Amino acid sequence: MIRKFLRRVFRVASAPASQGPAVIPPARHGIRRESISSGARRTCETLQQAGYRAYVVGGAVRDLIAGIAPKDFDIATDATPDQVRSLFRRSRIIGRRFQIVHVMQGAETLEVSTFRAAHDADTQKDEHGRVLRDNVWGSQADDAARRDFTINALFFDPSTETVLDYHHGVADLKQKTLRIIGDPRSRYREDPVRMLRAIRLSAKLGLTIDPEARTPIRDMASLMENVPVARVFDEMLKLLFSGHAVECVKRLRDEGLHHGLLPLLDVILEQPMGEKFVLLALSSTDLRVRQGKPTSPGFLFATLLWNEVLANWEARKKRGETHIPALFEAMDEVLDQQAEKLAITRRISGDIKDIWALQPRFEKRSGKVALRLLEQPRFRAGYDFLLLRAQSGEVAQELADWWTAFQSADVEARLAMLVPEKAKKRRRPGRAKTKEGNAAEPAG
Repeated sequence: MIRKFLRRVFRVASAPASQGPAVIPPARHGIRRESISSGARRTCETLQQAGYRAYVVGGAVRDLIAGIAPKDFDIATDATPDQVRSLFRRSRIIGRRFQIVHVMQGAETLEVSTFRAAHDADTQKDEHGRVLRDNVWGSQADDAARRDFTINALFFDPSTETVLDYHHGVADLKQKTLRIIGDPRSRYREDPVRMLRAIRLSAKLGLTIDPEARTPIRDMASLMENVPVARVFDEMLKLLFSGHAVECVKRLRDEGLHHGLLPLLDVILEQPMGEKFVLLALSSTDLRVRQGKPTSPGFLFATLLWNEVLANWEARKKRGETHIPALFEAMDEVLDQQAEKLAITRRISGDIKDIWALQPRFEKRSGKVALRLLEQPRFRAGYDFLLLRAQSGEVAQELADWWTAFQSADVEARLAMLVPEKAKKRRRPGRAKTKEGNAAEPAG
């Protein structure tokens, strides 16, 4: 602890004096105090009244300037986690690699982080250069310098309605350019997830990635293999549910980042039917996100991996495996491959399997089988999945149309729509045989 404290003191003392940030007034950035959530305003006010500096930072500021409603608000301050914790009764310190404080304001949870120092020779990294621990506090200028992109290094003060801009992020946002702070190769080695983030932000905001930041991505894509699968999964969820998933996937492919993120996704996108099915699913998700409708990770991942299940299932049937057991074996194998790259939770995996398992049952439109299918908890998700299969040409449109009409019909109409079951062959009744093979005397 003493060594860390002395290191921080000497770093600050030896650091060259900076010119300071550009102070941008509301007339130029367009953000008003009322644009910030009440919880974020109260958190900043409490910290400032206690003598600390506190700002709304990062993505929320960026999105507000771009005219997008932020999903959440993060706070940056010069107060340490322990000092923040002491000011808020409903708060807790979380994280090991990046220690932050969760402050609960009503139903809202704010992430409050302490200004961090720039990385140096003493920063703990792995053999590939990825930062493993980052809890050395610094100045606001240090904190701005260690952020990934210029458009994320923006600090909004609700009390004065000004934006502090250390790296010309507001200008880059206005000029539709995504620039990285510092040397791109070093920054990608520190955290390879920044390459995914560059794709997501450029697609979401309609930005062009600066050539210096874009050029190393294809060469350094292999660094993603060293990132914990849970972090990759979180970033992929943000990307796929950004409302711009189609554009994100296209840019992932352009930059060579799609290989390995989802098992064999690059192969799927090279198959006409597979690509059509995936793009239909992504387009549907984008539309739901933009309309504010609920979305399901299980449904989307089920669509992304369905063509791999189909190929695996078909191979098993050719080897003579039974129809339905072969499907379940194929499902398990594909999800096991997926687990090597993305930490899909058990609940999401269960949703995926439920949707896949329903698909063969849609082919049966007779008797109680069809009626019971309507009662399944995951029927609606399975039905939506069937519609995508029909739109892509995998199954007949007539099958999807039948289920559309069947589920909306009344009881009598449903019974009339049912396809008659095929008559089962019955054994012709004969006289029972004795053990010796002779005909036994008829009973009675």
